[in-house]
Amino acid sequence: MPAPEIITLGCRLNAFESEVMRRHAETAGLDDCVILNTCAVTAEAVRQATQLIRRLRRERPTARIVVTGCAAQIEPERFAEMEGVDHVVGNGDKMQAATWLGLTAADCERVQVNDIGRLTETAAHMIDGFGSRARAYVEVQNGCDHRCTFCIIPMGRGPSRSVPAGDVVAGIRRLVDKGYNEVVLTGVDLTSYGHDLPGKPGLGRLVRQILKHVPDLPRLRLSSIDQIEADKHLLDAVAEEPRLMPHLHLSLQAGDDMILKRMKRRHLRDDAIRFCENVRRLRPDVVFGADLIAGFPTETGEMFDRSLEIVEECGLTYLHVFPYSPRKGTPAARMPQVPKAIVKARAARLREAGEASLGRYLASQAGAEVDVLLERSDLGRTPQFAEIEMRSPLDERHVGAIVRARVESHDAKRLKGAFVAK
Repeated sequence: MPAPEIITLGCRLNAFESEVMRRHAETAGLDDCVILNTCAVTAEAVRQATQLIRRLRRERPTARIVVTGCAAQIEPERFAEMEGVDHVVGNGDKMQAATWLGLTAADCERVQVNDIGRLTETAAHMIDGFGSRARAYVEVQNGCDHRCTFCIIPMGRGPSRSVPAGDVVAGIRRLVDKGYNEVVLTGVDLTSYGHDLPGKPGLGRLVRQILKHVPDLPRLRLSSIDQIEADKHLLDAVAEEPRLMPHLHLSLQAGDDMILKRMKRRHLRDDAIRFCENVRRLRPDVVFGADLIAGFPTETGEMFDRSLEIVEECGLTYLHVFPYSPRKGTPAARMPQVPKAIVKARAARLREAGEASLGRYLASQAGAEVDVLLERSDLGRTPQFAEIEMRSPLDERHVGAIVRARVESHDAKRLKGAFVAK
């Protein structure tokens, strides 16, 4: 019988959780089973999940289909009503070995979704691999205590809760012993790390502990951060720890103060610009990415221009652009909406600005020698997370290694280079 198959939609935290579920499902003996770990960040993400379920049922008529993740947590009835779905499992239950063992029983409940708002702790989960030898993801935080008006995720993830630092360090040490050269710290609201732990240690202190107690880890990377929560300890770590990668992805969302207020964000435009200037002064080789929403309710053309301008004013290189779509149950869904055609056009303009910015950055790297983490024999990532394609591939056994390369050119999307001897 085929082993359990996991399909992951959405964020890096989902990627980590999928590997934990894979291990639990294999241990439980759930053969011929497809687990869909869903995303709910946009209405489109949920629609795509339902389409995928219908396709899976056509292609795998005998397989057991289990739907879990944020969409399952928020809208369990929607998935329970689908003929192709055998089980619906909530975010609070999916990480428990007992849940997957229970699915093997003939009388198990079809829908297992509990009140995630009652969760107060996030346990560490030790895993050995990710199906790829390039990088590993480690969950250090889950949930969110903020209530941005556009965001449904707190309903899917519950309150903010952190994994104790000792457990994080032990998990990363285990991954390094398995040969991983890069670890990415993940969470829903990563920079709120530690607020619920004794002494409120904070993300910067966690980074320091990891790098101190796992000296053989070459690369530590952060996923997305909320720059308004970045304290002195995190900034000091960015400035002083060369093994902390010079790539920060920021949760900006908009560049206009009125829109930021209506989003219920906790920063203003100038806060974001000052943060980027300060970090660039501390770490001149840093590269920034950012999430930006186009067409938020009430956004005028002038307001949108402020978001467009912040790409250059913050010096953003990688953009994740989201055309706004209303999520039922959020305050923003009840605000005056921008016409869909305008939303789509604004998202396209933001993406064009992002592509131009990325092109300029890639052009600036011509002739540079860089350390590259190989994701496959001919493709890898620089410390700044730029993709680089190699002229001559190495043997497959080098995947996951860090090699030296010289940048020769670029194609506006990725660097092109060649290996050089260290």
